[in-house]
Formats: sequence, structure tokens, C-alpha cells
Amino acid sequence: MKNLTPPFTKETAKAKVQLAEDAWNSKNPEKVFLAYSKDSQWRNRDEFFIGRDSIVKFLTKKWDKEQQYKLKKHLWSFTDNKISVRFEYEWLDETTQQWYRTHGNEHWQFNKDGLMEVRDMSANDIKITAAERKL
Repeated sequence: MKNLTPPFTKETAKAKVQLAEDAWNSKNPEKVFLAYSKDSQWRNRDEFFIGRDSIVKFLTKKWDKEQQYKLKKHLWSFTDNKISVRFEYEWLDETTQQWYRTHGNEHWQFNKDGLMEVRDMSANDIKITAAERKL
């Protein structure tokens, strides 16, 4: 496997984005949190939290609500130890049977070991019909 620690090249930044996409699509919080530092700082919309335990709690709650979750991430830009991505994902709220497509941006900062120490995310949810799904 390539060295996926900073400083990033276009190739390693794209590989880091693909690994994140694959991990999140697993919908396994115990797998996802391994990419983050123990004291990782998150902003997810209007929620702010720190640490792996908080990440697992957040993701468990997220995927309990967001059924049939499917995510696609795209590299937006990168520097030595930072990567920005555009993303979209689709999911079903089983309580209301409403489908959504969520669009947004994430800005990631990594420590020297390649673990994400900062994740800053902004997103918007758009109601869609099942027929409008594309992922």
C-alpha cells in the first residue's frame, strides 16, 4: 500500500479519499473511527465533538436513521497535510419513507501519522423520490 501520510501528492490524496469513501460505505463505526486520531475534532453541520468514542456514537446514531446509505466522495483540493472533498450521499428515512440526497463539503487535516485530526463538514439535504436516486 502507498504511504498515505503527509505530505500528500495528488495520487495519495485521491487514495485517501477513496479509502474514506469505502470505510463510510461499510456503515461500520468501528472501522471508520480507525482513520481518526484519538483526539480528532469534528464539526458535522451544527454538532461539535472530540474523540473516537464520540465518533462511534455519532456514526451509530447517523446510520440508525440514514438507511440504505450510499456515499460518493470527490477530491476537491489538497495541500501538504490537508484534503478537501465534495460529497453526495443518498439515504432513506425509514420513519417517514422519504429519500434524501445530501450534498456537501469536508475539510480534513491530518497528523504526521496520516490520521485525521480535524474534520469540518457542511451539508444540505434535498428531498428526492426513489426514482430520482442515482447512487
